Amino acid sequence: MAGLRTRAVHGGREDFAALGVHAAPIDLSTTYPVPDQGVGGAALQDLAEGAASAASPVYARLHNPTVARFEQALADLEGTETAVAFGSGMAAIAAVIQAACTMIGLKHVVAVRPLYGGTDHLLTTGLLGTSVTYAAADELAAAIRPDTGLVVVETPANPNLDLIDIAAVVTAAGSVPVMVDNTFATPVLQNPAAYGVAYVVHSGTKYLGGHGDVLGGVVACSQTLAERLRQVRILTGAVLHPLGGYLLHRGLATLPLRVHAAQATASELATRLAEHPGVLSVRYPGLPGSDPHGLLGTQLRGPGGMLAFETVGDPHAVVRALKLVTPAVSLGSVDTLIEHPAALTHRLVDDDDLAASGVPAHLLRLSVGLEDVADLWADLDAALLSVRDRHLEPAG
Repeated sequence: MAGLRTRAVHGGREDFAALGVHAAPIDLSTTYPVPDQGVGGAALQDLAEGAASAASPVYARLHNPTVARFEQALADLEGTETAVAFGSGMAAIAAVIQAACTMIGLKHVVAVRPLYGGTDHLLTTGLLGTSVTYAAADELAAAIRPDTGLVVVETPANPNLDLIDIAAVVTAAGSVPVMVDNTFATPVLQNPAAYGVAYVVHSGTKYLGGHGDVLGGVVACSQTLAERLRQVRILTGAVLHPLGGYLLHRGLATLPLRVHAAQATASELATRLAEHPGVLSVRYPGLPGSDPHGLLGTQLRGPGGMLAFETVGDPHAVVRALKLVTPAVSLGSVDTLIEHPAALTHRLVDDDDLAASGVPAHLLRLSVGLEDVADLWADLDAALLSVRDRHLEPAG
């Protein structure tokens, strides 16, 4: 097998020579001519039943060649047979729940907190006809019931970077399929399918696209599981736009370089923040004591470009004091982003549940970009010191 960087550059480009192109073509067609209506009907039937391709795409909700190239490229990086792309990360997660549970009459999901706030809220509301039991990673087996259709895990966890032993989760789940949100790690640092995970989910909006200009989600899995996911996508219309497929495919070519560059800076910032007087604690897999199960260097090939830290003073004041770092949700962009999970990404998760899952009220999440580390540090240091000094001033 070719190396990661080679696969990132060349994946999904196998038909370029025959097409006579160097850059990926963007197929914007919403419909396709079917002169032989019988052939077209058979193709529609095949696609509606979950086939990856057919004699004709027939209609853009059924299949798109530009999106299909991205799907195969991502599958190559994750080590799965195929992948299915959606219009957003949440559409991808919703499709997995529907395919694994709702479509086959199962009503129960087991999940490990913390999760991305949108995932947590979706499971808690029961919108898709399922109920959820939240359990610690070492209590999963006891939480599984006869009607459990899915186990949901995110590692490194959003937003506190907790690490979970994926192989242990798969063992505890037994015959129940496991979904791992791999958005923080990316396929550069972690491949959950290698440990028996059924569904590997990414918010493609984040590191895969990498430039904050495309919304999308994708699930890497087996061909058999993909069939049901494609049926969900067709029936719900949760399709990825061809331009989105093009941008995500293009983003994969530089993914390893961007992840490793962000990781180098994040490691330096985490070390400095851990000693800063304006910081109570830092969550980063590369720091001493952050990896009690010894997963870094085995399951997880590097600590990544995400970190979180708890401030001495008001976290909102810290964010307001920053000049270079962008105050915004999302992550994995070329510029460094900061947000307060309790106020934004995890606002719809109950405060007590957040605290119980290791997300303190003053925690800020930092997605490290590609800027010079000295400039980022100068910005963070100044903001943290100014807020700390105000926090320590005597009242009155």
